[in-house]
Amino acid sequence: MINYILQVIFFQVLFLAIYDFFLSKETFFTKNRWYLLLTPILSFVIPLIKIPTFQKAISQDYLIVFPEIVLNPDKVIQQSIEKYNFETSLNYIVVLFWVGVVFFTMLFFIRLMKIISLINKNTVIEKPDFKLIFLPKQTKAFSFFSYIFLGKDVPDNQQEKIIQHELVHAKQKHTLDLLFFETLKIIMWFNPILYFYQKRITLVHEYISDAKVAKLASKEQYINNLLSNFFQVENIAFVNQFFNKSQIKKRIIMMTKKQSKKMNQFKYLLLIPILISMVFYSACSEENIITKGNKISVKKQKIRYSQFGEGGINGQKTDKTSYLDVYFGTRAPKWIEISYDDLTFEESEEYEYYLNKINNSNNSFSNFVTLKVYQRKDGRRVVATIIDMEKFRKSKKLKNGAEDISEEVSFMKVDQAPTFPGCEEGDKACFSKKVQQHFAKNFNADMVKNLGLSSGRKRVYIGFKIDKTGNIIDIQARAPHKDIKDEVISVMQSLPKVKPGKVNNEEIAVKFSIPFTLNVE
Repeated sequence: MINYILQVIFFQVLFLAIYDFFLSKETFFTKNRWYLLLTPILSFVIPLIKIPTFQKAISQDYLIVFPEIVLNPDKVIQQSIEKYNFETSLNYIVVLFWVGVVFFTMLFFIRLMKIISLINKNTVIEKPDFKLIFLPKQTKAFSFFSYIFLGKDVPDNQQEKIIQHELVHAKQKHTLDLLFFETLKIIMWFNPILYFYQKRITLVHEYISDAKVAKLASKEQYINNLLSNFFQVENIAFVNQFFNKSQIKKRIIMMTKKQSKKMNQFKYLLLIPILISMVFYSACSEENIITKGNKISVKKQKIRYSQFGEGGINGQKTDKTSYLDVYFGTRAPKWIEISYDDLTFEESEEYEYYLNKINNSNNSFSNFVTLKVYQRKDGRRVVATIIDMEKFRKSKKLKNGAEDISEEVSFMKVDQAPTFPGCEEGDKACFSKKVQQHFAKNFNADMVKNLGLSSGRKRVYIGFKIDKTGNIIDIQARAPHKDIKDEVISVMQSLPKVKPGKVNNEEIAVKFSIPFTLNVE
C-alpha cells in the first residue's frame, strides 16, 4: 500500500510539472481544466495497471523488510506474525490516517455549514440562471454552485460585471471541480500535491470566467474594475472568489496575452509517451521481471516426470504452469544437479513450497524422501523428490507402532506445540512471536549492509528441530552469503530451552522451517 501511495504522489508531481512547464501559460483554458481534473485520477489508476507480458504470478508468502523474520509453518503462525510485527507501527499509522481523515472531514463540514448559514441568514433573490445573495456591510464576491454571494458595499457600477463573472462559474459547474479536490484532500490529507492542484484549477476557473466576461466589454474596463477596489476574500477553498489578491496579477497577464497558436495544442501529446512510461514503470516496479545472473524466470507448462525401478524417465504434461517441473522417483535422474542458491526468486518460492509440504507431512513420508534440484539440457529446472526405498520399507513396518510417532513430527501435526518461556502452554502464536522477538533483537543488521550484495529481495531458509528435552538442535540455513548463514545459525543457537511438544501425551521432537526475506537496498 505504501508503495502504491508513493507511486500516486510521484505521478501527480510529474503531471503537475508537465502542466507548469508546458501548459500553464497557454490560453487553452478548458483543455487545461480537464487536464488538471483527469491527471489526478490517472495517477490513482496507473499503479493498478499490470501488463501481462511483464507481470509474474508471485505466490502469496509474507514478505518482511529486513531485519524482521517470517515464520511460516502454518497459517496460525502467519496470522500471529501479522498481528505482532505490525501491531504497533501499523496501528499507529492507521490511527494517524483516520485522525487526519476525520479532522479534514470536520473542517470541510464546518466550511460547508458556513456557506449554508450565509444562505439561511440572508435574503435569496431568485434569478432565471442563479440565486443572488447580498451580504450586508461586506465587499465579498464569490459563488457556490448556482449561488452568487455579493457584498452590498461593492460599488453599483461593478456589480453587473462581477455577477457575469460568477455566473460563468455557476454555469460551468466549477464548484464540482473544487469539491472533487476537497474529497481527494480528505482521503489523502497528507499529500501536499493536491493543494497545488487545487490552486492551479482555481486559477484556471478565473481565466475561463475572465475570458468570457471580457468579451462582453473592453478588457481595459474589466481590468480597471479588478484593480479599482480591495475586496474582502472568503477563506473557503471550494468557493470561486472574484477577488483574490494573489491571483490578480496572473489574471491580468493572461487577459492581455495573445491567444495561443492552435499548433501549441500538440503539447498535450506529451501525455502519450509520459503515460506509456508510467504504465511501464508501474508494471515493472514490483519486480514483475526477476533475474538472477543471466537466468530469467518464465512460467511454462508444468511437466511431471517419474522413474521407478529400472525403467526410464517418463514425462507427462499437466494443465498447470510453473517455474519448475517436478520429478518423483526411486533414484536420482541423470540431469545436472544444481544448488538452491542457483535458483531465481520464483523458482526458490516453488522449491520451498515442496520442501515445506514434505516437512509438514506425516513422519512416515518426510523421513524417507530427499528433495534436490536439477537442470535439464534445455535449461528447464526440475525439483526432484527422491524416495529411499529401504527407509520406506522400514517405515511401513513401523506404521502401527509407537516408535513411528515418538521420533519427530512437524509443527502442524503436534497435539501440543512446544512452549516458549513466558507463553501459555502450547500457544503457537506466542511461540512465533517470541522467536521473532529473539531474532530481531539478536540479528546483526549492520553486517548485511557491508557484504556487497546487490539490491533486492534475498531469500533465506532456516530449518531446526526442538528435541524431546526442549533443546534447539539440527539448525540448518541456506542464505545468499556465508556470513548471513553463520549469523542466522548463531542467532538460532542462542534461543532458550523450551518445553517440548506432545503427541498422544508423549513428548516428541518437532521440526520447524522458517523462510524469511531480506530487503537489501
